Amino acid sequence: MSAILHPDLPHFVAFGEALVDLIRVAPERWRSACGGSPWNVAVAMSTLGRLSAFGGAISQDVFGAEIWQHSQDADLDMRFIQQLSRPPLLAIVYEQHPPRYFFIGQDSADLHFRPEGLPAGWARSLRWAHFGSLSLAREPLAGRLLALAQALKDEGRLISYDPNFRAPPMDSRYDDTLERMCRLADVIKVSDEDLRGLFRVPDHRSGLAQISAWNPGAWLLLTRGEAGATLYHGVEECSGAPPRVEVVDTVGAGDAALAGLLDSLMRDAGAPAEEHLRWALAAGAAACTAPGFAPPRPELVAALAEDVRVVKN
Repeated sequence: MSAILHPDLPHFVAFGEALVDLIRVAPERWRSACGGSPWNVAVAMSTLGRLSAFGGAISQDVFGAEIWQHSQDADLDMRFIQQLSRPPLLAIVYEQHPPRYFFIGQDSADLHFRPEGLPAGWARSLRWAHFGSLSLAREPLAGRLLALAQALKDEGRLISYDPNFRAPPMDSRYDDTLERMCRLADVIKVSDEDLRGLFRVPDHRSGLAQISAWNPGAWLLLTRGEAGATLYHGVEECSGAPPRVEVVDTVGAGDAALAGLLDSLMRDAGAPAEEHLRWALAAGAAACTAPGFAPPRPELVAALAEDVRVVKN
């Protein structure tokens, strides 16, 4: 077992799946990359300077070893990752433009994560817990994570949620989970594409209205890719355009934007909404400046934040 990277228990934990993307880059060439939206958020939070962990299970094979090494390199708290002798969860990306993919993960390690195996007293140090993505659509893991999210909420911990729509697992069978997590969360991040898929509607605004009705007091971040983002909080609403960067890759940009918002809220929850949005957009843009998932570094985010244009609606 590797040495613990920092002695203090983390203030932020993202729960869910970590996986390996196998990406077809040519007819007979593939490359691998570590990913999974919750894992990306945990790595981004660590890079932004937070004591961060990914809470999930990975395989003990070459794919799990790759995730383990990258998690160590990102200074995640390794006590929260459970390595199991189960198959890996893989995303097979056979076309990139537009993305076409499928998942391989029958009885895979991620499904066997056990929250009771986490370090003693970890919840007392926790400020924020993050949930979302495939993990909440795959049993038996989904049920465990829903129960964990509710227990943490009952203990007064703050919850963030990014459904990160993926078809087909997030069809009508996901509706109850979507509503439950939206009602539970203090921060909800969705894209316009997510909303069209989750609510099975052509106009994302009807889905946005439903989430707002379920939880009018939550911070709600709506991302629209290069068109920017809007942040809602109660009666507050502000929109912004991302700073101009040379876009190399957009992988994980939404995860980085969410991490930017959470980092800003952890730093000063009482700051104006436009300041939180500025940091979120800058973090998302920073993630686009390198190939693959590039976690946003605080010095770059700070520089880019100055160029974000925000309009209070």
